[in-house]
Amino acid sequence: MLEALVCPLTQGPLRYDPERQELISDRARLAFPIRGGIPIMIEDEARPLE
Repeated sequence: MLEALVCPLTQGPLRYDPERQELISDRARLAFPIRGGIPIMIEDEARPLE
C-alpha cells in the first residue's frame, strides 16, 4: 500500500518508520503520523524532521 501513497506537498515518495509509526517525506522534511492504522496526511498534523 505504501507504493500508492505520496507526500501531499511534494508528490514525492514516502518511507515508513515502523518504530515511530510515521510516514516520512524526505523532500518536505516532514513525518506524517499513522493513527489506528490510518495515515494522517495533513501538513498541520505532521512533525518537522530535524
